[in-house]
Amino acid sequence: MRRLLIDLLREKGIFDEAVLAAMNAMPRHFFLDKAFEEWAYEDKAFPIGNKQTISQPYTVAYQTILLEVNKRDKVLEVGTGSGYQSAILASLGARVFTIERQEILFHKAKKLLAGLGLGNVRCYFRDGYKGLAEFAPFDRIIVTAGAPEIPKLLLEQLKIGGLMVIPVGAGKVQQMMRITRVATTEFREETFDKFRFVPFLKGTRKAE
Repeated sequence: MRRLLIDLLREKGIFDEAVLAAMNAMPRHFFLDKAFEEWAYEDKAFPIGNKQTISQPYTVAYQTILLEVNKRDKVLEVGTGSGYQSAILASLGARVFTIERQEILFHKAKKLLAGLGLGNVRCYFRDGYKGLAEFAPFDRIIVTAGAPEIPKLLLEQLKIGGLMVIPVGAGKVQQMMRITRVATTEFREETFDKFRFVPFLKGTRKAE
């Protein structure tokens, strides 16, 4: 089933062999609720609780390719969710610092990622808009929720020469953007395809 998914991603224009290999090796069904396990290798998003979703594989591959991750890159991920995107980045050799604002999802993803032996992922229960200033600057930043605008605090945590991939838009559809920090106060923006993400919200939400 995983191989069929990889073949489908190729048909949709995903040709980065390193990303495809990472996705082929990573068991996506581990990141889904039992009710959705049998559909884990379809190219679809599924609910993971707390009004959040696991992105469809095509979206994960698309963002990962735009991020241009190199081994040992220090990557800030905003929006851990199920932990699947973190796992793919870690499989590519990145040192992943991932933030989740929903405490229930944070604990679930942290336990799952540790169980998979992904020691190069560090999970934090924080407000994603604030990033992780104590570990900045980052080589790469990826945001996995639709932001109404690009958060300035995240831009400040990007190293010069670093890349940030973020879906931007106030409505239900967002434009995928890649921002390169060219100099201390200079950034270059690129726009790509349109996607649908859950909204990027401020603050944190503790487990009830």
